[in-house]
Amino acid sequence: MKHHRNPLHARSRRRLYRSRDGVILGVCKGIATHFDLSLFWTRAIAVFLLLVSGVWPTLGAYLLTALLLKPEPVLPFDAEGEDSFYDAYAHTPRRAAERLKQRYDRLERRLRRLEDSVTAKSFDWDRRLRNS
Repeated sequence: MKHHRNPLHARSRRRLYRSRDGVILGVCKGIATHFDLSLFWTRAIAVFLLLVSGVWPTLGAYLLTALLLKPEPVLPFDAEGEDSFYDAYAHTPRRAAERLKQRYDRLERRLRRLEDSVTAKSFDWDRRLRNS
């Protein structure tokens, strides 16, 4: 039986992510989802490796994988820009926040220029002259 993936995350399947609703950090569920494997067998292999190689090597590899994998996106990506933004945000949240602030500041400056031109006295006179 194949693992049933969430249809909302069909586009995010291109990359390997940790699942947000996994049992222990979501590593096994993320791997099973990405490679379209059974979650049961993915966890069975992890337990088998734990028994064969010992607790510390497997636990170390599991925790390292959990640290290296980004968490699965909450919502699916609608555009390519969203994919790159999520990667940037998951990697460096501070830099992504700075990019958002810069984008917001540019938008605010554009809106102020528009408001200035619409609320200027010359705009009112031009409108009155066109309507008369």
